[in-house]
Amino acid sequence: MLMIGVAALELAEHEKRWLRAPGVAGVLLFARNYASRQQLIALCEAIREAGGDELLIAVDQEGGPVQRFRDGFTRLPPLAAIGAVYDRDPDEAVRLAEEHAWVMASELRASGVDFSFAPVVDLARGNAAIGLRAFHADPTATAELGQAYVRGMHLGGMAAVLKHFPGHGSVAADTHKAQAIDPRSLDAIRRDDLLPFAECIEARVEAVMMAHVTYPAVDSHPAGYSKVWIERILRGELGFAGAVVSDDISMAAAGAAGSVGERVRAHLDAGCDLVLACFPEVVDEAIAALPAAAAPGPPRLAALRGAIGASWDSLTDNPQRDRFIARITALHADRGTA
Repeated sequence: MLMIGVAALELAEHEKRWLRAPGVAGVLLFARNYASRQQLIALCEAIREAGGDELLIAVDQEGGPVQRFRDGFTRLPPLAAIGAVYDRDPDEAVRLAEEHAWVMASELRASGVDFSFAPVVDLARGNAAIGLRAFHADPTATAELGQAYVRGMHLGGMAAVLKHFPGHGSVAADTHKAQAIDPRSLDAIRRDDLLPFAECIEARVEAVMMAHVTYPAVDSHPAGYSKVWIERILRGELGFAGAVVSDDISMAAAGAAGSVGERVRAHLDAGCDLVLACFPEVVDEAIAALPAAAAPGPPRLAALRGAIGASWDSLTDNPQRDRFIARITALHADRGTA
């Protein structure tokens, strides 16, 4: 199944046809698709009118440097700000992680978006693309904060998606721009990077996003193209039964599999349930790469659909939300960020 990107604030006619194509499971929205909350709600309604109520709508609304919807939404601090609190007061950091997640999830659900690709549970160990997006360098701290974040998302009526399995934080290269190679042994990766994933899976996460990173000591293929990582380790060793999602097929590191169509097929063959084609210019080729008789989406994708959410009116009349927002936005001042 595919999750695709669309170009603008409203759907074009050819995009409506994409949404009706067998094998298209939903839409991933970006800043290019957002002008206001009212426009977003209308776009979500148009997506489901074109492709059916079962279509999933997602976004990256992590906070900090990766927050696609800003004006009209709470400006969320980066997860690293919560990790900094953990160093002086772990219990307070756990509360903040849960509150951050609830605010993020409840606002998106009030807007018609099913889920955010969150939380990031990569380790904060110097990767350029991860940076402030990670909670902490320590696996135990990351695991505890990740579990709290998952709880908060669930309380907000939203499925959780861990990323980027089996861990993107310990390799220097940015997979958006270049191939990324992590030479460590499986034992080293198990000891450090896999710990947050394993513990958050115990918190009943609904999905895991794969990294476009190659770990040659484990497999010659990038993780998203690897049956070793998906079937043997994620599903076999860690017992994960939810949805497996690729990262964007347009990223430079995804090019190891060849053309757009070859990337789609390689992800599906390795065991991904959902493949992301985020840029409109690749969608036609990605759809063409799907099997001619596309099977219904795997049942595990249904778990990504958002629960019934509060309206914006009820959210803005909620004193608990006001308290949570005051607490999490104070972290901007702590870090000296806007």
